[in-house]
Parts: sequence; C-alpha cells; structure tokens
Amino acid sequence: MGAIPINSTRNIRVITSILNFMRRRFRRPRKEKVIEPRFRANERILAPSVSVIDEAGKSLGEITLQNALDIARERGYDLVEVAPNVQPPVCKLLDYGKFQYQQSKQEQQAKAKQRKIAIKGVRIGLRTDDHDMTFKKQQVEKFLNKGHKVKIEVFLRGREKAYRDRGREALGQFIQLIGIPYKIEEEIKGSPSGFSIIITAQ
Repeated sequence: MGAIPINSTRNIRVITSILNFMRRRFRRPRKEKVIEPRFRANERILAPSVSVIDEAGKSLGEITLQNALDIARERGYDLVEVAPNVQPPVCKLLDYGKFQYQQSKQEQQAKAKQRKIAIKGVRIGLRTDDHDMTFKKQQVEKFLNKGHKVKIEVFLRGREKAYRDRGREALGQFIQLIGIPYKIEEEIKGSPSGFSIIITAQ
C-alpha cells in the first residue's frame, strides 16, 4: 500500500483529524487535588506526644499519642488536633463528625456576615447647605444602624482645592453632627480631590 497523498484538501483534513484523535486518546489524565482536612484526627495526627483536653474540658496534660488514642477510644470519642502550631499540639476528645459540622456552620455564618457588611459612601462639599447636610447625616446614621461601614468624603471642586484646610475642617464638623455612637475605622485621609474618613458603628 502506497503513502497517502497529502496534496489534496480532503487528505489533509483526514490526517489532522487522526492526529487530534491520537492526542486526545493518549493525553495524560490530570491528577486530582487531594484536599487535606483542616483538623487532623486520630491516626492522622503526626506528633509523638500531645497535650490532651478531655470531653469535659479538663486538661489531662502531655501524654504520648498512642495513650491519647487509647483514652479516646475507651471513652467513645475521636482525638482531634485543635491547635497544631504549639508544642506539644493540643488535642481534644470530640465527636469529629459533629465538630466538622459546627466548624462549617461557623465559617458559613462568618462569610455571610462579611457579605452583609458593605462600605457605603456619603459625599459632601463646601457649598452643601444645611438641609442637605441634615439629609446626609441621616443617611450616615441609617447606614451605621444597619451595620455598614461609611466612607464620608469632602469633595473639593476647582478653586476650592486652594482651601484644603477648609475641606478638612468641614469633614470634622460633619462628623460631629452624627448622633449615634460610632468609631473611626480609618482616619482622615487626603487626596487630590479632597478628604475622606471611614467610620463604623460601635
């Protein structure tokens, strides 16, 4: 059988198709990432000796890993390494499945809380009148009551940039108008366009 002529468009397509098939067929399978558990338990614990806290919260002191595993089995619990970065590591007698569920629930609640907290912006100027100042003050208080952080900005326009001291003073005066307890998250910062501060509810 002679060689396949490659001078025709059809033959070139056939050869390309065969080569692509061979690449797909002999491609090395990807290695799946092994996700290590966040907390080691039982035989996964590596330290030769550990500091043990029992199911009632009582310290049993530093004992060998094998003795700690024996105590956990006798009492019907898992030995869970809760503080791996100290010497010796601290382990507790726990129901490992229940412990993992509680940890997962706490992490979800923390993430949900982080998502709810947003930085809201309120901007004032040197020419903002009293009525608008009152409205913006109420906005800030509403955001703080909802648990949001608030970034308050004094925006300087055109020739106002020559009076930066007045801009900083205006921001300080506005902050004093806020009628609910707050704390300063980020001190007053200057920028080419004015000044800003970030506050949050106490």
